[in-house]
Amino acid sequence: MDWLPVALVIALALIFAFTNGFHDASNSVATAIATRALSPRIAVTMAAALNLIGAFLGEGIARTIGESIIVPSSGNEGLILIAAALIGAVAWNLLTWWWGMPSSSTHALIGGLTGAALAAGSTVLWAGIWTDVVLPMLVSPLAGLVVAYLAMRLLIRLVGHNRRQGVDRDMRRAQVASAGAMALGHGLQAAAKTMGVVVLALTASGHGGGAGVPWEVMVASAVALAAGTYAGGWRIMRTLGRRIITPAPEPAQGMVAEASAAMVLYLAAVGHAPVSTTHTVTSAILGTGLTGRASAIRWGVIRRIVLTWVLTFPAAAGLAALLCSAVLAL
Repeated sequence: MDWLPVALVIALALIFAFTNGFHDASNSVATAIATRALSPRIAVTMAAALNLIGAFLGEGIARTIGESIIVPSSGNEGLILIAAALIGAVAWNLLTWWWGMPSSSTHALIGGLTGAALAAGSTVLWAGIWTDVVLPMLVSPLAGLVVAYLAMRLLIRLVGHNRRQGVDRDMRRAQVASAGAMALGHGLQAAAKTMGVVVLALTASGHGGGAGVPWEVMVASAVALAAGTYAGGWRIMRTLGRRIITPAPEPAQGMVAEASAAMVLYLAAVGHAPVSTTHTVTSAILGTGLTGRASAIRWGVIRRIVLTWVLTFPAAAGLAALLCSAVLAL
């Protein structure tokens, strides 16, 4: 089979990785910027570097995406399916970036794959989607919220409400480490999804079949994600950093939210479970906010974020299904 169709699909996968990094840069550094623990450019540079490193640690998650979601047809039909899924996911990423709403690139990609597979009449592995994708994605935001809430309560008990301002300098220093841990976890999770789709395309085209993820795929996915992160998604950074909790989160809240979310991401990676970094860190920020005044939380913004989360999977699936049906009908 000619390499050109495969190369086009791989290029689309790398574009998805770039938009994933661009869209999700806020996950790692929004609160660190909001609390002035890091300057914006230093923050995104650090996040991009650690995304690059983390990308080489997520091969197990890549196998989950490549083996547990769909079984595409072989040849051009399978490549059309994967291309439609990627275009649907990229379109949703760009739309939610324009709205300034944090949404899950993971949900968008898996929704796109599912919708395109249904449109093409290919096999959807519903059992794998439920156990390896849906359950971890339901549990991870709840875990981020609960862990961050309890950790913030513990910190308040240790230092007291009145002394939190006095430890701001120490918290900002700690936040550099927690933002770095979050960036490493994001690279681990996010780049693996692109790797899995590329392996899926190679298999459908007859160019795959080897064990593991080829090193060229790992490097290309890592570089595309890191480049997107360096470009930054400032609209979403403002939402996560300043619009969930008002005024902006304290350094202690930012540090706890990032550390709690990073812990959830690492635990999910141990089980090779692809989870949404966006959902996890947003829930963790909310968890720290729940320890303070209820009026400090902007519940209208939270409702819009949750609505975006609910719409992500069906929207990406619908876009991919329409595109796949239209191309296959030609």
